[in-house]
Amino acid sequence: MLRIVKYPHPALRHKSKPLRRVDGELKNTVREMFDLMYLQKGIGLAANQVDLPYRFFVLNPEGDPEQGQEYVFLNPVINKRSGTEEAEEGCLSFPEIYAPVKRSAKIVISAYNLAGEEVNYELTGLLARAAQHEYDHSTASCSSTGSRPPACCRSNRRCSISSGSSRATGSGDHPRRSADRLAIGRIGTATDVEELPVHSSPCVW
Repeated sequence: MLRIVKYPHPALRHKSKPLRRVDGELKNTVREMFDLMYLQKGIGLAANQVDLPYRFFVLNPEGDPEQGQEYVFLNPVINKRSGTEEAEEGCLSFPEIYAPVKRSAKIVISAYNLAGEEVNYELTGLLARAAQHEYDHSTASCSSTGSRPPACCRSNRRCSISSGSSRATGSGDHPRRSADRLAIGRIGTATDVEELPVHSSPCVW
């Protein structure tokens, strides 16, 4: 069963490996990550936050399984950033730590969805901020001191982030499924497989 690792767990400092395929075990993992994220009152969760060495993350800006849209980003790459905004952020792996963090106000991000299709999103507002946070996790860009949380994966009443607006193109949404147990070592071995091209090294800011 998955669990969220906390700083200073070494998984938070290791750069993640790109996924090579989408299969049944990966889909089960994603479902379990969403369920764990909701249980912890989060809006996003990266694979290395549950001690998995792969480059992907999940988001739902509403933080509620009955509301909002579920997004899955496999092998994400931020292709463009513009503008700057600062807001208070927290993180599920850095519990009870909040700090102002500057982020790009708008990003263009490409990734693959659970159908193995490439998708592109133009994001602003809370969704852009949360995506940048989770992207930082996947590229091991979080602070090693713990004094600066990598971003906004925890919703909190004290958080000053504005919900803003988001625009998305492509079919990146993830339909809700019931939770399944996970055999982590079997990721990539099931017969229901979609091979994934691998992006070049992601941009790190």
